[in-house]
Amino acid sequence: MENQHLERKLKNRHIQLIAIGGAIGTGLFLGSGKAIHLAGPSIIFAYLIIGIALFFVMRALGELLLSNSGYASFTDFTSEYLGPWAGFVTGWTYWFCWIMTAMADITAVGKYMQFWFQVPQWIPAFLCLIVLTILNLLTVKMFGEIEFWFAIIKVVTIVALIILGLILIVIGFKTDYGQASVQNLWAYGGLFPHGIDGFFLGFQMAVFSFVGIELVGVTAAETADPEKNIPRAINSLPVRVLLFYIGALFVILCIIPWTKLHAEHSPFVTVFTLVGIPAAAGIINFVVLTSAASACNSGLFSTSRMLFSLGRDGNAPKSFARLGKSAVPSAALICSTLALFAGVILNYFLPDIVFTLVTSISAICFIWVWGVILVAHIIYLKKRPDLAAASKFKAPLAPLINWIVLAFFIFLLVLIGMAADTRIALFVTPVWFLLLFIAYSLHRKKRQSQR
Repeated sequence: MENQHLERKLKNRHIQLIAIGGAIGTGLFLGSGKAIHLAGPSIIFAYLIIGIALFFVMRALGELLLSNSGYASFTDFTSEYLGPWAGFVTGWTYWFCWIMTAMADITAVGKYMQFWFQVPQWIPAFLCLIVLTILNLLTVKMFGEIEFWFAIIKVVTIVALIILGLILIVIGFKTDYGQASVQNLWAYGGLFPHGIDGFFLGFQMAVFSFVGIELVGVTAAETADPEKNIPRAINSLPVRVLLFYIGALFVILCIIPWTKLHAEHSPFVTVFTLVGIPAAAGIINFVVLTSAASACNSGLFSTSRMLFSLGRDGNAPKSFARLGKSAVPSAALICSTLALFAGVILNYFLPDIVFTLVTSISAICFIWVWGVILVAHIIYLKKRPDLAAASKFKAPLAPLINWIVLAFFIFLLVLIGMAADTRIALFVTPVWFLLLFIAYSLHRKKRQSQR
């Protein structure tokens, strides 16, 4: 088992589109409506600030991963620089994050399929899970191909919206809501219509849209030429944020006054409908369906690789570190599938509340993961100045920017605690970490007694 290694079959195009797919969640297509409702046009600045903060997280992640070719994921360097407890807690937390997120996504698949077929939502959720599991068992390249095409669908949709929107703005297209114009950004109460409080509330929704942006860090051991492909994917992140988030929201808010957008409706559907595309709702439903399936696919990949790393390091059953004939951690993948099957069961018994139930906790856990990456990078700079000096992919402005972004993450947690619908996560999540620390303590005592 010690001689088994993950194969580097993910090409540059896979890594680039995996990074794009990770940066564009269903939150942009659906959640942006509620975010605009909370913050008005200032939501553009919220997305921009979060995108900048996560760019520095990704640069720190990239430098750490490339400092040692033996690193398979970020649990390896968190164990080295923060201690074995950090690798254990962060690894299992990341697994938990993606299990919760993927549960929400297979729930979304079930809901979106009901747009065309009136079937119980647990049936398409179950079928989606089975199909994606089978495809992931074949080869890692299959995962890359699936993500490549899922991401292409999202990119084409957003680019089409931006091009269409810019044309409407230039020609001064008139809608039922008025004329498309840049002035619509400030003509309805200014850029900050709900003041600074509304602006801050928008951060809660915006941060959820970036969940999964760190997925590139889990592909390191299976990336061909990681020294070239990982930096390229990370460095293109600012362009993606500007184009996909800022660009899309800019044209939407120029075409339709923010006061006319409904919190529960996708602004993408509204824009496409305005220009007379009757199938707009169906098109966007297809896009968010593939986006949800993409996130579920990413969840199966990331959780199986995380269990592989945990098993290899002795923090999970050793069977998780065994690879199948196709160099895929089959036991780890099947375990994650069984955990996700709980989401299908919840869809059967609690179809109306399961989505909120599983998403309210995972966001804070992702903030933990992003924070741990920054802390590990600070310690790396202090303990290994030789590696930092030799690095060809240095994180800019470190370590000062690390502390600034960490303070920003604490600020986000405070904001999450201020809103009634997200506050529950702030109280439930500490229970998870308490259980993990207890589990690690018992695990460490068991390993010591075996020596």
